[in-house]
Amino acid sequence: MQPLPTDFLATFAKRYDLSPEQTEALIKRLGDKDNEQADADALHITVNALRNRMTGVYTKCSIGGKGPGKLRELYDRLLDEYHRTTPTGVEPTEPEANIDALVKTIRAEVHDDIQARCGTMRVLDMEQPIGLGDIYTSVNILEKLSGRRRLGLNELLQDCDFEDFDRFLLGQVRHKRVPGLEAVERYDKLMILGKPGAGKTTFMKRLAILCNQGEFQPQWVPVFVTLKDYAEAEGKPTLQTYIQRQWKACGVEAADALSTVLGNGKALVLLDGLDEVYETDHDRVLQDIKTFAHQFRTCQCVITCRIAAREYIFEQFTEVEVADFDQEQIAEFATKWFKAKNDPKKAETFIQRLEDNKPIQELATNPLLLTLLCLVFGEAADFPANRAELYKEGLDVLLKKWDSKRNIERDQAYKKLSLKRKEDLLSQLAFETFERGDYFFKQSTIEQHIIRYIRNLPGSNEDEEALQLDSEAVLKSIEAQHGLLVERARGIYSFSHLTFQEYFTSQRLVSPTITLNQALQNLVTHIAEKRYREVFLMAAEMLPNTDVLLFLMKRHIDTMIVNYPTDEMSLMTVLNWAKKKANSVSVDYNFSAVRSFYYALSLSFDLSLSTSQDRDLRSDIDYFDNLSDDLTLDLMLSLLVNRGPEFCREFGLPYDSSLMIAVSNHEYLSFDFDGVLDHVEAMASELDAQLEVELKNLRSKLPCMGNKEEFKQWWLVNGKAWVERLRTVIIEHRNIGYNWQLNEAQQEKLLQYYDANKLLIDCLNSDCYVTKTTRQYIEDTLLLPLSEIEKYPVPNAIANL
Repeated sequence: MQPLPTDFLATFAKRYDLSPEQTEALIKRLGDKDNEQADADALHITVNALRNRMTGVYTKCSIGGKGPGKLRELYDRLLDEYHRTTPTGVEPTEPEANIDALVKTIRAEVHDDIQARCGTMRVLDMEQPIGLGDIYTSVNILEKLSGRRRLGLNELLQDCDFEDFDRFLLGQVRHKRVPGLEAVERYDKLMILGKPGAGKTTFMKRLAILCNQGEFQPQWVPVFVTLKDYAEAEGKPTLQTYIQRQWKACGVEAADALSTVLGNGKALVLLDGLDEVYETDHDRVLQDIKTFAHQFRTCQCVITCRIAAREYIFEQFTEVEVADFDQEQIAEFATKWFKAKNDPKKAETFIQRLEDNKPIQELATNPLLLTLLCLVFGEAADFPANRAELYKEGLDVLLKKWDSKRNIERDQAYKKLSLKRKEDLLSQLAFETFERGDYFFKQSTIEQHIIRYIRNLPGSNEDEEALQLDSEAVLKSIEAQHGLLVERARGIYSFSHLTFQEYFTSQRLVSPTITLNQALQNLVTHIAEKRYREVFLMAAEMLPNTDVLLFLMKRHIDTMIVNYPTDEMSLMTVLNWAKKKANSVSVDYNFSAVRSFYYALSLSFDLSLSTSQDRDLRSDIDYFDNLSDDLTLDLMLSLLVNRGPEFCREFGLPYDSSLMIAVSNHEYLSFDFDGVLDHVEAMASELDAQLEVELKNLRSKLPCMGNKEEFKQWWLVNGKAWVERLRTVIIEHRNIGYNWQLNEAQQEKLLQYYDANKLLIDCLNSDCYVTKTTRQYIEDTLLLPLSEIEKYPVPNAIANL
């Protein structure tokens, strides 16, 4: 029997779902001329084990009977199929052993070339190339294209909570992710689509290197073609001729070597960057690829292209999509990057800073932008103080640098829509959709925005049908060339990252026009909406002078709880108490920060506002032992009263309050009832002897905590009265621990007021320009009742607002 090609047998094995052992046996029995014993020896198994494997093959191929006739029947079936599917329609012209020897020779001859062209990467502002193997992070593939899902807006929004806004990834996809190598192994003809900077070329280079080193498809010759270079090659050669030139430059002299290797399916053909081919070369290149793929259809072929570049139709190819990086991949890439830069410790800091900054972390899901973040972080061991500038640099990468650095000039879908015009258009779209709370929008909505914009450009077409066609072309241009708008489902788009939608919204808000003040006044009406947080921060950083915005924010915040309707108490009581309590302690911290400390403590809010106002206070809370005695004692006493839920859960007891204290956004103090009492008594002995006596008396009434059941029974009867007595004692001696008797609506209003002040201070502490007098005014009047604020003179810079 004439041996059959290995790749043909491997394809057959995949179709019939043969196991790896069965595939190995099939290829050995029908892929060479050895006898059964020799095949078994080559596989390092017994003849009986080989026969058992082949029995499984016969069963899956529905071949019955007994004896050697089954092998012949299987061979005849496969030979007939080979005749029908091979272009020449004849048996292989080269013995398998000769082909294998030829492949081995050519692999050696092209090895150095593949290594040189695919073994390194250098992108953006990298000063020198970096080894691909040093930083390569495994790619995941989506076998279902996200943009072709038939989903409605409601389905895309089902994981988004706009009432209690938390950041979410616009591109989150629930489809199963498949490792890139697995997808390549699964499909002989593969079209890999991806957004700009998704890592398509890096993945293709990695495939070439793995094949080159014998770690992937070691029986094939790797062929790597940059389609842009091929399309622009002198003389406009065919793809086969172009590859022939590559091999000849590597020393492959035999004229028929390429056709022999390709004809026997012994090449891994990697065609990178179909979207980078000029319009003038497009049809020729496309047809040549189709002809090549059909003529050498037993070869494995992989093509990459940007999503939305064109509606390509390759009938033999399966289309898949490169998935965004997940958190594990981001951490892997960063770890490898900084290790390659001989600074592995910086990777830990980088990953932690990403965790602390969700808007920046969103950008890291794109490998190109992640590379930019690593470059920026590597210079200063931190991200820039002005995040708006960082986001602008990321946008510049997608809008300009990524193509220009690689000398790629793309055809403009609409000649009069310059880069600046595109940014203006995106800013208008972002602003209008963000104001409505639209994170996903229909294609028709975007096209109407584009039509309204381009109809006013000089020389624009007045014909409605022509404008509609232009709007479609512009949308596809923005998606394919820059990746800033992405089709999430059929006919439904979003910005590629929520961060960019926020950036463009902020840019539109602060545009220098005569209506700027009105725009800022409209903005501050959204100060209680969590989803506007990043817009406020970026607007503060973008404005040349932030006095007006900060004062408008302050004025709006100060009126949030004035005249709030309540039958039980005035919410201003809490502010008046916080001011009085802060005045009663003698500490070296910023007075306004101490006021914020007590406001948060009395309502069981986190202490982040006070710690953002005073670095020393933050540091002392972090290390705790350095915190002033007054603040330490009051914090401990508040823990006794307000940490009741933890205490009760430990003993399996009911508790009617859900208030908790988070110190500086972290749980620095684990709740140890006995330990807290010890600490409080020690502090009280130094500050208030009578308080120490009262606390010892209260403690003496508690049963032994070692017996949980006994303590539980005592607490059920006496616990509430004990806590109320404790509250009375600390109110009398420390003027803290009040039960404000707030209803849910009042608590929510005070929390909104508190969060708005945190946002104000975060803007004040950002990389914004603000006059000293305005800064001092805001700090001095923070968390004061309106009647007290009116006693402070308004700085001249904002006096007329």
